[in-house]
Amino acid sequence: MFGNAAGALLSLAGMIALSALALAQDDLMARARQEFEPIPTTPHELPGNAATPAKVELGKMLYFDPRLSASHSISCNSCHNLGLGGADAQSTSIGHRWQHGGRNAPTVLNAVFNTAQFWDGRAKDLEQQAGGPMVNPVEMASPEAHVAEQLKGIPGYRDMFAKAFPGEADPVSLGNAQKAIAVFEATLITPNAPFDRFLKGDAAALSPAQKAGLKLFMDKGCSACHNGIGVGGGMYAPFGVVEKPGADFLPPADKGRFIVTKTPGDEYVFKVPTLRNITLTAPYFHTGQAWDLRQAVAVMGASQLGIELSNDDVDKITAFLDSLTGEQPKVTYPILPPSGAGTPRPEP
Repeated sequence: MFGNAAGALLSLAGMIALSALALAQDDLMARARQEFEPIPTTPHELPGNAATPAKVELGKMLYFDPRLSASHSISCNSCHNLGLGGADAQSTSIGHRWQHGGRNAPTVLNAVFNTAQFWDGRAKDLEQQAGGPMVNPVEMASPEAHVAEQLKGIPGYRDMFAKAFPGEADPVSLGNAQKAIAVFEATLITPNAPFDRFLKGDAAALSPAQKAGLKLFMDKGCSACHNGIGVGGGMYAPFGVVEKPGADFLPPADKGRFIVTKTPGDEYVFKVPTLRNITLTAPYFHTGQAWDLRQAVAVMGASQLGIELSNDDVDKITAFLDSLTGEQPKVTYPILPPSGAGTPRPEP
C-alpha cells in the first residue's frame, strides 16, 4: 500500500517536473520570437531591382569573374568565398599587388538583411557595395570607366547584359553590373539553421546546451545589439561601450563610422555584424584578430557588457552560436565567357 503511494507520488513529481520543463521551453521560445526572426526560404526582393533568371545568372558570372579586377586575378569570391562561409579566412583580405585591406571582409551570406553594407555602413545596400571593391585601388583596382570597357571587351557578355536588361540601348555598364551582382548576392541566404527551426516551433531543434546559451545570450544583454533576422546587422554600436578591448581589436587609427559621417559621436562605432554562420567565418571583429570564437565571446562580454563571463557561460553561448549555421547556398561555379583578341589585358 505504502509502496503504491510512494510510486504515485514519484510519478506525480515527474509529471510536474516535465510540465515545468515544457513551460520553461515555451517561455524561452516565446522570448526568442520577440527578439529574432527565422531566415526565409526564398530570396529577398530588392527594391527597384527585380530579379530575373537572366539577371541572377549574369550576376553569378560577374561575382566569380576575376577580369573585373585590374590584374584579372581577384573576383568578388576571392574575399567573399562561398566555400568559406562567404568570407575569406584572412584577418584582412589581399588585394591588388598584394596590398591588404584595412578591415576584415564581412560575410556576404545573408548580407541582404543588413541595414547597410561595410563595417562603417558607407554603402546603403548590396548594389552600392558591389561597385566599391571594383574601383578601390587597394582591392580590385579597376578605374570606374574601365569596368564597362573590360566587360564590353568580352564578347560573350554582350548578349547576357542585353537579356538581363532588355530594352536598354547600352546595357553593358558598371551600374548594371552592380545591379546583377546584387540580385545574385540576394540569393545567398542560409535558411533552416537549428535556431530557425526552433523559432518555427521545433523545441527539439536546439540541444540543452544551446538552449542554455540562448537564455544567457538574452539575459546577459547580447541580444540588445545582436537581434533580428541576422542576429545582428541591423544597427550601429560603439566597440568598447564599457571597456576598450585593446589596440589589437580596436586600433586607434580606425575610427569606424566617424570616417563616413564626421560626427564625433560616431568615433569607434561600427555596424553590428551578423552572427549567422559565425562558426564558419573566423577570424572575428573588424580587425580579424580573434581566431577563437570563445575568445571573441569573452571579449564582447567584457567590452560591451562590462561582465566577466565564466568559462561555462562562454561554452553555452558558443554552443548557441553554433546553432546559427544554416543550409549553405548550392552554387554551381559558372563557365565564364572567354576573352577575345579585343579584351583589355591584365595589369602586372
